[in-house]
This record gives sequence, C-alpha cells and structure tokens, in this order.
Amino acid sequence: MEYFPLFVKLKDQPCLIVGAGAIAARKIDLLARTGAKITVIADKISVGVRAMKPGFGLTLVEKRFEAADLSGFALVVSATDDSETNHLVAQCAHAQKIPVNVVDTPHLCSFIFPAIIDRSPLIVAVSSGGAAPVLARLLRAKIETLIPAGYGRLARLSEKFRPQVKQRIKDSNQRRIFWENVFQGSIAERMFSGKDSEAEQQLSRALNQHDGSPCPGEVYLIGAGPGDPDLLTFKALRLMQQADVVVYDRLVTPAILDLARRDSEKIYVGKQRSEHTLPQQEINHLLADLAKQGKRVARLKGGDPFIFGRGGEEIETLMEQGIQFQVVPGITAASGCATYSGIPLTHRDHSQSCTFVTGHLKDNRINLNWQQLAQPNQTLVIYMGLIGLPYICRALIAHGAPEDLPAALVQQGTTEHQRVFTGTLTSLPEIAAHESITPPTLIIIGTVVKLHDKLKWFTHNQAATSL
Repeated sequence: MEYFPLFVKLKDQPCLIVGAGAIAARKIDLLARTGAKITVIADKISVGVRAMKPGFGLTLVEKRFEAADLSGFALVVSATDDSETNHLVAQCAHAQKIPVNVVDTPHLCSFIFPAIIDRSPLIVAVSSGGAAPVLARLLRAKIETLIPAGYGRLARLSEKFRPQVKQRIKDSNQRRIFWENVFQGSIAERMFSGKDSEAEQQLSRALNQHDGSPCPGEVYLIGAGPGDPDLLTFKALRLMQQADVVVYDRLVTPAILDLARRDSEKIYVGKQRSEHTLPQQEINHLLADLAKQGKRVARLKGGDPFIFGRGGEEIETLMEQGIQFQVVPGITAASGCATYSGIPLTHRDHSQSCTFVTGHLKDNRINLNWQQLAQPNQTLVIYMGLIGLPYICRALIAHGAPEDLPAALVQQGTTEHQRVFTGTLTSLPEIAAHESITPPTLIIIGTVVKLHDKLKWFTHNQAATSL
C-alpha cells in the first residue's frame, strides 16, 4: 500500500490551485464541494475559472507562481502544463510539509485524488495509486451502479438516530448488530424507495422495542473453497463480513481471510499431520463457547465443510448445546483443482463415475476398498494422500489397476501458486519426491488425466511436469 487512504476535512481551510485551465477547473470543483477556501494562481486565468469565482468564492491571482506564494496554505494542487512550475510547486510544498498533488505526475505527489463516488455523507473513493487512473474511474463507474442515491439519505438517517441508539443500546456489539439490521432490512429499502418518513417511523419503533438484552450468538460454518477467493459464494462473503470472530484452518488462504470484517477477531485452529493447534473436540467446544458469549462466529474451512471437513462433528456439538448455526457449502478441492487443471472428473469416453476418498496413513496403512478403487472407467480423487502416495499407488496396482494408469498431483490448486504434475501410478511417487511437493496437494487418478495437456486453461505461474 503505497498511499494510505485518508479523508481530510477541508471546510474553511485555505487551499491553493496553481494553474487555471480545464484540469485546474475540475480540481477547483472537487475542493469547493468540501467548503474549502480556494485561491487560484496562474499566469493567465481562463474564462471558465473566472466564471466559477462567484459561486465558489474564489480568490484569483494572475501571476507566475513563486515559492513565497505557498505561505499559509493547508493543501496545494499544481495543475499546469509547465513541468518547471510543477516541479517548483512540489519542491516548495515538500520543504514546508504541505500536502501537494501535481496532476498526472505521481512521483511529485504526497497525496493523490481518488475516483470518488459521492453519496454524502457517504463517500467511496477508488485509487490505483496513480498507476492506472483510467482503471480507477472504470471501477468507480461499476461501484456507482451498486450504490443508489438513497444511501446518502440512509446515512443522514443514521446520523440523526445515533445519539438515541447509543443511549438505549449500551453494548457496542449489540449496537453494531442493530445498525446492520437497519442497513440491510426493510428500513433501508424504504429509504431507497423514497419513503423517508416511513423509514424513520420504522426505525423509531425498532429502537423503542429493543429491550437491551444481548442477541443470541450464532455460528456460520462456511466452505471457503480450494483457495481462489473469487470462488466464494455471495452468502459466504456476506456472513464473513458480519461475523465478530473468524475461526479458520490452514487451508484458508490469506486472500480469503482478508475478505472478513476488518475488526473481527481471528483465531487460527489449523491442523496438519502430527501437528494440531487445537484438537477437533476443543474446536467444537470453542465454537459453542464463543456463540454463548453472544458472538457471531464464522468458521472458515477449506473446500466444503461436509467433504472431509469434519463439519458434521462441529454442528453436532452446536446442536447438543442449543447453538444457532448455518452451513454454507463451498467448492470442494476435487471440483476446484480438477477444473483449474483441465482434468474433467467425469467424461463420456473415460469415466462414468467419480470417487472421493481420504488418504490418511494409520499405522503405515490406508484402510480402503482397494478392489473397488482399482476398477476401470472411473476417476479416483484422493484427499490428504501425499504422504501415503507410494502406498496408494502400490495398493492400486496390486489390486488390478494398470501400472501405466494416468495420475496427477495438483498442488495449491486454483491459486496463483498452482502446480500440476502428471504421470502414472508407477511414476507419480518419483515425481512427488523429485519435485519436493508439499501439502495442500490433491491426487487425481484415471484416464481423464490424459486430457490435462489438451484442456488446461489456468496457466498463471503454473508448472506442468510429466514423467
């Protein structure tokens, strides 16, 4: 983050614009909306800027800029087409520690103008740090369509009722939940429909009916998918944004965790082979205990919580203790990794069924129905099987699977670090050892793996190796 986003109060603050052309006029218009006291200095004041003087109360000074002109200003913008003047303005402003923007010259700026969505008092700003201002404007246009003008009126309604809500609802967490219900429910819809008085009456009733008692806690068991944050469901994202606490495992990527509410408490409970931050039973009780404290808890699990995610065990505990919960399905690793690798799980010419199994070693053995798994015309997907890969391949061959049956390893599937390695039951263990492959890695076995080279489409930093 090269620029830290801040909103600066400029009402009645002296601001200087150097330049008086079309670009300067746009900056004058922006600053004037804040109530700033604006002075314009330029060799020649354009007709357009002169026309703005009465409406904005501008002070116009027709002269060449000099270093002494900066004295007393809180902020300065240089919007000239003279590079020498722009450099002088920046140099003088930096020396006097005055915030300065030189239009279209990021390296001279101490601040930049974002693309602004104005729903006053609600303001949304989008910036590329000066790297791609056109892209920032395009994103602003997209956001404009998502934020109706009624959001500004809704913010004013909130401002009007804030003191009353704070007085009646003492607990800050309960206040936040109250406001979230206001902003996401029928009160907001009435504001968006222009029924402001009805919205205000309903808000007043809701506040009067609030008895101050804490709301019951709740747990959201959320499938976070295989890694790509774009694969989250809308519901998953919405619940992550309202959760007070996020309990997550090691398969939840930082990019996904960043989408949770910024001020939520984050608790890591990741498990890997022979190393558990918390045993599963303690995780189950942790979720229940947090909910009993009145907190909304997002339990993020890689993939889908009901496919080798032990989600069933967690909600059994919640049900036993009377805790409210929701379950949000996620894209499981088998589907996500296979798709991003260009390996169909089923295909008319290769596979008429697909089986998911877990490859955990126990006493150096994996207790599976090898006879069934070795049958032809199917796809076998093995979760958590990297450590036991040599045993898995030997067992399949021993029960009738061809030694040259195609097989693949997908490491960190769906992410920018995805790597795909293809081989056979004979060569795959050698590939894994040679390439130093580490979890999370999924194993896909079946003739569908032959389609990888033809159908692969996701190639971002992707390595593909076959032996």
